[in-house]
Amino acid sequence: MRPAKAAWERAYSYVTGFLARRLANYVVLCLIATFLAYTLASLTFHPLDVLLSRNPPPSPATIAAKARDLHLDEPLLERYFSWLGGVLHGDFGQTIDGTPITGELGRRVGVSLRLFLLGTVIGVVVGVLAGVISAVRHYRVTDYLITVGSFVVLSTPVFLLGLLLKQGALQINFAVGSNILQFTGEKTPDFQGGFWASVGDRIQHLIVPTLTIALGQIALYSRYQRSAMLDVLGSDFLRTARAKGLTRRRALVKHGMRTALIPMATLFAFGFGTLITGGVFTENLFSWYGMGDWLVYGIGQQDTNITATVTLFVAVCVLVSGWLSDVLYSVLDPRVRV
Repeated sequence: MRPAKAAWERAYSYVTGFLARRLANYVVLCLIATFLAYTLASLTFHPLDVLLSRNPPPSPATIAAKARDLHLDEPLLERYFSWLGGVLHGDFGQTIDGTPITGELGRRVGVSLRLFLLGTVIGVVVGVLAGVISAVRHYRVTDYLITVGSFVVLSTPVFLLGLLLKQGALQINFAVGSNILQFTGEKTPDFQGGFWASVGDRIQHLIVPTLTIALGQIALYSRYQRSAMLDVLGSDFLRTARAKGLTRRRALVKHGMRTALIPMATLFAFGFGTLITGGVFTENLFSWYGMGDWLVYGIGQQDTNITATVTLFVAVCVLVSGWLSDVLYSVLDPRVRV
């Protein structure tokens, strides 16, 4: 037992050190991403143009005071490190209008995570299962149906898919004689009710936009998973597992599906980070004002602090997702542990 325990301790120590090193690398990459975003925004944005375009235009004294408030009279590096120092203390600065970013950040992060995290989880789980089924039953009716359905969804623009689902929700509401499916906003304005009634109201608003995101993810991941699973089905280790007495289902689940998930780990992890800002169409279509919509607003207002804050949030999402991807690799692939 002692050699086995020592081997396990060595493997645990190696994996822990490996993940710690990867986490340190991701932190450095996160800092680089925010620095590049802040620098690019500072060099290209002209935030005072928003004030100068007002009618009547503000006085030169007002413009000069606003430039001092935005620290435009300071060197770029000094402005960045001042902003970064505030971030480390929980202060993300202010918008051009003087609104604190920290309060708005918490609300918008909650909106984006509530919408995209649930849609991604559903899309990944169902997409992987659909891909596995499609691969196991390749060139059969099930495979053709999943393939055609996936290509139809992938070829449909997100805004059109959302509009079709909204029309379907309207038909369902008309059929049941009640607005059980809401699709405008994250909640009913001025909703009156208790805690559970409020939760139910939010769920009603969450179903249709979540389904819009999930369908696209299901179609995408099912294609990747089908291809990865087909590569595994003809492998020698799977035939060896069958020869040792394992049933076909157990061999596919324990050895085949687990191996096919290894190349998908990176896709799962980094796809979520980019989905948040890539979901601008979904947020605008259903009036969910999250981080993607905020990024578009910040660029339109030429607001460096908003743009850098959203970039930092996406970088952190990619950082955490990448780190979880490494953890998933160590779980799925024994070679990483030994």
